[in-house]
Amino acid sequence: MNNFNNFSNQHRYGLEKGSRKHHCPNCNQKTFVRYIDTETGDYLPEEYGRCDRESKCSYHLNPYSDGYAKAIRVREQDNCQELGNSWKPRQKKAISLQTTEPVFFDFETFKQTLQPEHYEKNTFIQNLFYSVQFPFEVNEVTKVIQLYRLGTVTNGYRAGAISFPFIDIKGYVRAIQVKQFDEHNHTTGTDFLHSIIEKYHARNNKPLPEWLEAYTKQDKIISCLFGEHLLSKYASNPVALVEAPKTAVYGTLYFGLPESPESFIWLAVYNKSSFTFDKLKILQGRIVYVFPDLSKDGNTFKEWEAKAKDYERRLPGTRFIFSDLLEQLAPQRDKSEGYDLADYLIKLDWRLFRKRDNQEQTLQPEPKKVTVVTKVTHQQNILLSHVTPLQKFGEFETERIERPKREQPQDWINTISELETYFASIELPTQPIRLNQCSVITDCSQFIKSHIATVKANNGKRTFLPYLKRLQELKEVLTKNSK
Repeated sequence: MNNFNNFSNQHRYGLEKGSRKHHCPNCNQKTFVRYIDTETGDYLPEEYGRCDRESKCSYHLNPYSDGYAKAIRVREQDNCQELGNSWKPRQKKAISLQTTEPVFFDFETFKQTLQPEHYEKNTFIQNLFYSVQFPFEVNEVTKVIQLYRLGTVTNGYRAGAISFPFIDIKGYVRAIQVKQFDEHNHTTGTDFLHSIIEKYHARNNKPLPEWLEAYTKQDKIISCLFGEHLLSKYASNPVALVEAPKTAVYGTLYFGLPESPESFIWLAVYNKSSFTFDKLKILQGRIVYVFPDLSKDGNTFKEWEAKAKDYERRLPGTRFIFSDLLEQLAPQRDKSEGYDLADYLIKLDWRLFRKRDNQEQTLQPEPKKVTVVTKVTHQQNILLSHVTPLQKFGEFETERIERPKREQPQDWINTISELETYFASIELPTQPIRLNQCSVITDCSQFIKSHIATVKANNGKRTFLPYLKRLQELKEVLTKNSK
């Protein structure tokens, strides 16, 4: 019986490793990871598994929680008694539970997502310029693109999608998540770049590249934090930790780059179940402010808070401080929908969150609602008054990524002057204006003010030409509507 007991231990059933997904029995999305029998390699019945849409679906049926594992153990124990010592469990294939060294994403393939001319096709990035209520300046968005090395997918069924690379502290690309967004920057599709490449080769009956063969065989794809590479650049900065890369990007857009030792580095874990010790141990010695996504009954907040208490004991010098702002103020509907910090930030003017003319301004009309946090532990918070200033962060480029050649700037002064004269001579509409098929201007006056300021400050620079073109488009629309 000792051999049988070893066979039926608690690790016999586990979630399938790798990136393969199945249709969830609850929400029918292809985001379901099934349980397997690690001794035989067989799948358990279709209902056993976990949906990755943890805030939207949260389906998870564990074979140990409903009696399935116990029933199988009893049945096989009966068979063992009937057959005597000659009985052995059926072996199909061995499943290794040991952690293997990560296989990194191919760097040359990664570089192809960073071509400057492709950002005009990037729905998420373009929305930040002229679809959100408070459009961002091009230079602000450019800095964030360079900071996180955000990219674009230009071809195939994910054309126009943004890529979020997970780069570890040593600069290696562990994984590249691909997200499609609508005109409101709400997610419409999620993928991984390696999976897109894999499907392309399969459709065209082409063999996989050697690196991709090895890459797809590893157990863990998302094996580091989003933005982890920034930790080596900003060794003393506090960390703001969220669930999704999109939220980290919004956090940086609103609160600014970590250009001073007191500024946040915004990182993301990937999803609810990724708040793990293996990922967070890289934060040892840091002050970490945690902003969990909303969830029904606050389950995510409670789960992460409990884990954080354990991690603090295991990571000397680390402090996890949880923000309970959303938990206290969000309506139940938002909690059920799994809203995150980004869903609330995007409704506010990002300029209110910045320092202007070296004078501190309030983060929003009610600053208490932004700054209130709840400590997880009883230990005193460590202040960062002793750290020395870090060098200002420049463009995040590696030596292997070539800069595009700069063109001689043109002069837009006359064009800008004509536009200013035109807009000043008419009564601006107070209702939203549709600029084109993909863009709606919600505040015409603010749109013109921010765009004029940007093109004046960057006269003739090709990177800022879209701002000038959008002003010209708006003039055409308003002229046409006035007839």
